[in-house]
Amino acid sequence: MRVSIFGLGYVGCVSAACLAQDGHTVIGVDIDPFKVSQIQAERSPVIEPGLDELVREGLRSGRLRAMHDSYEAVLNSDVSLICVGTPSSENGRLKLDYVEKVSAEIGRALALKQTYHVVVVRSTVLPGTVQDRVIPVLKQHSGRCPGADFGVSMNPEFLREGCAIHDYFHPSHIVIGEIDSRSGDVVEALYTSVDARVIRTTLPVAEMVKYVNNAFHALKVAFANEVGNLCKAQGLDGQEVMAIFVQDQRLNLSPAYLRPGFAFGGSCLPKDLRALNYRAKELDLSLPVMDAILDSNEKQVQLGIKMIERTGKQKIGILGLSFKAGTDDIRESPIVPLVETLVGRGYQVSIYDETVVPDQLIGANRAFLERGIPHIASLMRSSVDEVVDEAETVVIANDSATYRAVAERARQGQILIDFIGIAKRNDRMRARYEGICW
Repeated sequence: MRVSIFGLGYVGCVSAACLAQDGHTVIGVDIDPFKVSQIQAERSPVIEPGLDELVREGLRSGRLRAMHDSYEAVLNSDVSLICVGTPSSENGRLKLDYVEKVSAEIGRALALKQTYHVVVVRSTVLPGTVQDRVIPVLKQHSGRCPGADFGVSMNPEFLREGCAIHDYFHPSHIVIGEIDSRSGDVVEALYTSVDARVIRTTLPVAEMVKYVNNAFHALKVAFANEVGNLCKAQGLDGQEVMAIFVQDQRLNLSPAYLRPGFAFGGSCLPKDLRALNYRAKELDLSLPVMDAILDSNEKQVQLGIKMIERTGKQKIGILGLSFKAGTDDIRESPIVPLVETLVGRGYQVSIYDETVVPDQLIGANRAFLERGIPHIASLMRSSVDEVVDEAETVVIANDSATYRAVAERARQGQILIDFIGIAKRNDRMRARYEGICW
């Protein structure tokens, strides 16, 4: 394919050299004379192992060249990749000047072009940027219609400095956000020789995925450092502890626990977090990440309460009282304080949980429930149907298979609030549906 790349910094230069290595014909564009001259001299303008060699090979094969002329680049390519910087101001707000300027240049060139062209954003931008900022600029300056005369895509990069070439050719997956399938088809064709799973989605989801990746990477570094600090203060080797921790790839390094939904509970997580934070205080250590986890969890409980209150309904049905389906363990279940708050505020609450029978609970389990909801027996119902029949708002609070049919069982006029996600995308649902994180 014929590709033009706008911005020959780290992402742009690596993308240009790798695309040329893959057999595409690539034109790199930058306003900086140094970057253009470096590539013309068969050198990379950025330091990255192996990149000089790829640039040299691309130039000598005729598949790679660099210039300042954006018009010539667009008119002699089928796809344009925007790889310019998106620096942030002191308050964190992104500066989109470079993205908008390049979009305007591409748009003006598109006005002179009669063939279909796809504009691909690889710069890191927040959700809504491509739709609300890039596309209007392209449309304004081209006088053409997006989705008909030209395509638009968001193709975030996941390149690590120091091993970017390896990351380009061996990604875990390729994410393509698209304005339409035609745009996505063109972008996917850029990667036919790359052996990786291709995920096609909407523009804003693709934009968000990049930020989630980086935020999680930052969180992992901060978490590991806090573990290390706490270990050292106790005479332990933090690296040894984490080396053992990461060997569990069923729970620790896995998709487990990474599904948005309601708050966590149970007999382990809250208790153990409090114990770690207490030990840190004893050692005069500050662990801001770990200290914030319980506070964040409590805010998720409060969010659930607000969702229920915003319905304006008084009769609330709760499906699931234990912190996890298949158990009668209600110790520190986040549903208990939610119910306690609703009852205290005058709501009529009915509850069903197939595994929780108040009279059969013992020990700490029973004590926790009696402290939180001493009149629990009067709220419990004997079936899902009984709860659904009574309620104006039905809340699915754990992922028991028993609750999967509720979406079809709920009647028109009812509101169904889903904390788990098991009732999503049910075409036969008559109730008004709302998910807590979707």
